Amino acid sequence: MELAQVTNVVHDIDRAVKFHRDTLGLPLLFQAPPSLAFFQLGSTRLMLSPPENAAQDHPGSVLYFKVKDIESVHRTLAGRGVAFVDKPHRVHQTADYDLWMTFFHDPDNNPMALMEEKRKA
Repeated sequence: MELAQVTNVVHDIDRAVKFHRDTLGLPLLFQAPPSLAFFQLGSTRLMLSPPENAAQDHPGSVLYFKVKDIESVHRTLAGRGVAFVDKPHRVHQTADYDLWMTFFHDPDNNPMALMEEKRKA
């Protein structure tokens, strides 16, 4: 089984598209009227959509973006206005790599994170 698509609730599709495409640099696949947008993240698609009912009107699951050179990506995104909750930091270590993360939110308060598995020499 493979995860094909996730949805995050947004309230302003134009603002959400601008943040995801222009600020985060995610590839926009297409927009579908009246207020859907789809981004391709590796083999998984991200759909942005307004809530269909009150029960859906809440932040989504944390989206973890796997990156190389987390410090550089953090600096780039902070320079584009992303307000990070913290700085890149190690959250776990194994014999082969150290797992580093840093957290932020999109304009609709959906939680997001950058993550990097820094291989040990």
